[in-house]
Amino acid sequence: MKKSPEEHAARFDEKASEYDESKSDEYRACANLVIEHAAPDAEDVVLDLGTGTGAIALALAPDAERVVGRDISEGMMDEARAKAQEKGLENSAGSQDDTAGSRTLESVNVEFDRGTFRKPEYDGPVDVVTSNFAMHHLSDEEKREAIEVIAGLEPDRFVLGDVMFFGEPDPEAPFYSPDVDDPATVGTLADAFTSAGFSLTAVERVHDQVGVLVAERSPVAETEAPDADSGE
Repeated sequence: MKKSPEEHAARFDEKASEYDESKSDEYRACANLVIEHAAPDAEDVVLDLGTGTGAIALALAPDAERVVGRDISEGMMDEARAKAQEKGLENSAGSQDDTAGSRTLESVNVEFDRGTFRKPEYDGPVDVVTSNFAMHHLSDEEKREAIEVIAGLEPDRFVLGDVMFFGEPDPEAPFYSPDVDDPATVGTLADAFTSAGFSLTAVERVHDQVGVLVAERSPVAETEAPDADSGE
């Protein structure tokens, strides 16, 4: 990480109010793909890391049992909480009923609080992990550590949208700033997922430096010990 978490948090606090309007078409396409591939069921708990202003978390909330958003920027999460309240979705401040709808909104649980990739500050059940345009702040080794931590939460699926290199890195491209960001190659990310026990099931290329990876937990091979009385 080229900047400390505190420096990153302060940087995003400053841009929080204008963040949503400043994003590129590629960023929005990436977010849409993350939402599409996450596809939680009604019983699923989603952990959205680097949740920012809540774009992914709030889009998934109506379909999931619970969405837990984690970020290091209070300014960004304040924006997310405000949007949750505007949508009538439950957040950490409470819930409200939608008597006109087919299901009550108190069944839609959205929570935003501080956490990082390597310390999500969440120890509950997780079925789907999502992240969009956040992990590229970590070094390659830190990304590996983060993916290992996430694997330890035992999600079925991890959908990562981010700045990533499909070819040779171009520091002049608009999708990252070399002084604060540290994107990885798709190969490096794929190796990290595989080492952590995931299998890549989809690779979406949005731009030479932007993509979405879908990683699912590899099934653990179950072997039966020979029966001592069977003669095997």
